[in-house]
Amino acid sequence: MKIRARHFRTRRIVEFEVAHAATGGALVFGPGFFDLQCNGFAGVDFNHPATTAEQVGAAIRALRRSGCTRVLPTIITHAPDRIEHLLRTLVAAHALDPAVRRAVPGFHLEGPFISPEDGARGAHPREHVRPVERALWRRWQRAAEGGIRLVTLAPEARGAIPFIRQLRAEKVCVALGHTLATRAQIAAAADAGAQLATHLGNGCPQQIHRHHNPIFAQLADDRLAASLIADGVHLPPDVLRTFFRAKGAARIILITDAMAAAGAPAGRYTFGDLVLEVGRDRIVRQPGQPNFAGSAIAMNDAIATLMRDAGATLAQAWAAASTNPQRLLGLAPSRDVVIAAPGTARLQIVAVVER
Repeated sequence: MKIRARHFRTRRIVEFEVAHAATGGALVFGPGFFDLQCNGFAGVDFNHPATTAEQVGAAIRALRRSGCTRVLPTIITHAPDRIEHLLRTLVAAHALDPAVRRAVPGFHLEGPFISPEDGARGAHPREHVRPVERALWRRWQRAAEGGIRLVTLAPEARGAIPFIRQLRAEKVCVALGHTLATRAQIAAAADAGAQLATHLGNGCPQQIHRHHNPIFAQLADDRLAASLIADGVHLPPDVLRTFFRAKGAARIILITDAMAAAGAPAGRYTFGDLVLEVGRDRIVRQPGQPNFAGSAIAMNDAIATLMRDAGATLAQAWAAASTNPQRLLGLAPSRDVVIAAPGTARLQIVAVVER
């Protein structure tokens, strides 16, 4: 069947031939979404040692239904052997499945070179948090066959600043996160080449100094883009709106920080060694605890939330989910096109077209 849609930014009308369209009405199209931080999807946990390459492929294919045509599967803090094993599983999925090769330009290593302090550490296990060890980095990058494209670390970790310079020399993007760094440490990290603040406003203690804190320091540094979890929970609407206005649309990158419950029913799921509960409210929690541990949203949900809560235009929100992360990693434009029907609650995906 043939459908017509307007480009998300230029408003140019293009006709597409698709096998099936989920809906009609006023449609928009643009490049497929690119999630820089995804821990799992559709019941598959990228951080569980029993996860297979075939299951990774199934999750990547399921992501496509939400318009997410590119993703960096994300491995968090674990024991060194576990991290190596998980990276090898992702590499095996890449070799096995053409859908994974098309969608996965690399991997995101979040930790273990982060703050060990409660609050800043988030759901990362304290016993495996460590200072920078370059020998471990070389081991993990070999296991990933050079595929780690993004590393999140805390700039106050011992050895972090020279390590940032090394990573940038290796053309690996560096993000700051799970940190209690001072303004001077954050500036030093940006001087060394750090480019991104990972899930800004999260991965930090509930109570911090009202002025001198890593959120404001990262928000104020124009050298750092900011990735945001726009699910209406991790960042309340007024905070999301403030971050969006302060950073500017060109420096905002939407991420999901999704775990296995995303794209799956409510229930209990693993996130590495954790067992997490997702209720009907779609909030991910450790049972009996109030803190969050990842999200259960998809990228089309995040786009709608940025528009509703931050006042972003459709063009700004779509770019934050597609061309902005693509530009950060220096990647060529996506070959896939997403056709969607805008709505107040979510962006409904109508079709994904390979080109």
